[in-house]
Amino acid sequence: MCGIYGTTISYTERQVKKKLEVTSFRGPDQMGIETYKNRLSTITFGHNRLSIIDLDPRSNQPFNYQNRVNIVFNGEIFNFGELKAILRKKGHSFSTESDTEVICAAYLEYGTECLSLFNGMFSFVIYDIEKQLLFGARDRLGQKPFYYYHNGDKFEFASQLSSIQLFNPNLTISENSITSYLNWNSVPPPSSIFNEIKKLKDGHFLIFDIKDSTLNIEKYWDIDYQGKTQFTGSYELAQTQLESLLKDAINKRLFADVPVGVFLSGGIDSSLIAAIATETSEKQIKTFSVKFDEKKFDESEYSKEVANHLGTNHNIIECNYKEGINLIQNFHDFFDEPFADSSAIPSMLLSKHTKKHVTVALSGDGGDEAFLGYSRYTWVKSKKKIYKIPSPARDIISNFLNTIPYKNNRFKTFSQYLKLSNIEEAYIKSMTTPDTTWIKPYPKKQTIEELKYLFHTKKNIYERISDFDLKTYLSWDINTKVDRASMAYSLEVRSPLLDYRIIEFSRSLPTSYKFDANSQKKILRSILFKYVPKEIFNRPKKGFSIPFEEWFRNELKDFVMDELSPTQLKTIPGINHLEVKKLITQHMDGSWNHYLLIWKLLVLKQWLDNNGKGFSIQ
Repeated sequence: MCGIYGTTISYTERQVKKKLEVTSFRGPDQMGIETYKNRLSTITFGHNRLSIIDLDPRSNQPFNYQNRVNIVFNGEIFNFGELKAILRKKGHSFSTESDTEVICAAYLEYGTECLSLFNGMFSFVIYDIEKQLLFGARDRLGQKPFYYYHNGDKFEFASQLSSIQLFNPNLTISENSITSYLNWNSVPPPSSIFNEIKKLKDGHFLIFDIKDSTLNIEKYWDIDYQGKTQFTGSYELAQTQLESLLKDAINKRLFADVPVGVFLSGGIDSSLIAAIATETSEKQIKTFSVKFDEKKFDESEYSKEVANHLGTNHNIIECNYKEGINLIQNFHDFFDEPFADSSAIPSMLLSKHTKKHVTVALSGDGGDEAFLGYSRYTWVKSKKKIYKIPSPARDIISNFLNTIPYKNNRFKTFSQYLKLSNIEEAYIKSMTTPDTTWIKPYPKKQTIEELKYLFHTKKNIYERISDFDLKTYLSWDINTKVDRASMAYSLEVRSPLLDYRIIEFSRSLPTSYKFDANSQKKILRSILFKYVPKEIFNRPKKGFSIPFEEWFRNELKDFVMDELSPTQLKTIPGINHLEVKKLITQHMDGSWNHYLLIWKLLVLKQWLDNNGKGFSIQ
């Protein structure tokens, strides 16, 4: 796991070094810089290495293979051993034990088609010396970040936006991206917070032709959102096949030349990962969970119960506002564009303390999206009936609700849902910001390409929202959170449930194998209960959240009221500051919980305070 950087812009060596230093936490073990000159241009590659596989300096990057290609690579190719054996038979030789070298050989053998062979999480760029091009790619599900800047003959890329931002005077802050952030809690790709910097989408690759400075982007993978592949076997057969895939995915992700552990929340997904890892590994597995002082947010007793049953070496990390406030105030150092998922704070605390024991941790991310685990899926099941009521009748009810005096926004929010045309629109509103009266409209017309995964008739509503979540919430939110929170402390997190084979298999399964009247993630539960007694899990599902509702009213109240005072609110673009002031007052007097809005605005203001100076908003 590392940080990559590259440019065709003529920066000085000191400037390039500074660009790498701003994200040195991604790879503290070695910093490498190489410049390649030819008659057409000068190309500089930079790399911050976190050594995981083949700790020998021979695997340091930028890496040259056979004097034909140079590469900077972030991530892991989990099946590199199998690919290496195949490539050897085709005549390729290797001088290291790393997966980096395998990527290079696979590219030389298969060209861009090599991407279909890689099972991993990655972003990389290869400089093809003979063809004079840069070939860059991002993994299928967007676990590893990839930012780029293209302006005429200038091309620059990096793992994080801040490296490109530094020493670039030609950037402007995107007003549209601010509005997108306020709605979606992050800036959806391909946009970034800057108009001129883009994100490479998951499952895509790019080719920058150095000869004529053209940039072409192509998709190489997607989920089967039209339901063309259907599993027709029995539930028992599906369970057997999925368990086999899980064992292989976990076994591949336990391989490392450094200590490995498992995040264990006590929920279905992480418990399943820990259970199979315990069975697979010859060593005692180390597990890690977070404990909050506030009882309703604390699941540590459940994780401890699972750990005791499995016999893991369990570590409970205590989290309180005193440690959390430091992370809140320095959030922008690691999340270098606005990002509003508040669970990033406990994720950072978990990563910070886990790194004291291991360098790699397995997580259960992906299970909720792929196997219908979120409570919002049951919400859809209960609310879709509303849209069978004729719209004129719903309009009458909505207008009536708006006449009722209320101290909070419940009636107001529900009345907005009644005005919508269908359950798909309602789902989007529930996923974004239900009450948007405090957000100014988009300055320019904007469409989200990923809406195509939701608005079609090839699948039932549950499969469509699952696909939509995989392409939006997982990619834009969960993977961003996990990458930044873990890399802030130089910890590599691997997610077996995001093995693309498991995702593809989940897409083919009948909905009833995942979600029925009695359970969510049904097939994962069936597998888990072979390892851990089901009685341990007879409790409501909790999210990985932080007690911001209480903290903002108590320990952090002065901080919030100072940062979001009426004067300060006027400086934040994209909002109706008078309406926001009312909502903050509602939160503080306890009549309504608006902690999500408060956190969202704190993050945006902090980012603007630290990054907005000298950049115009357009």
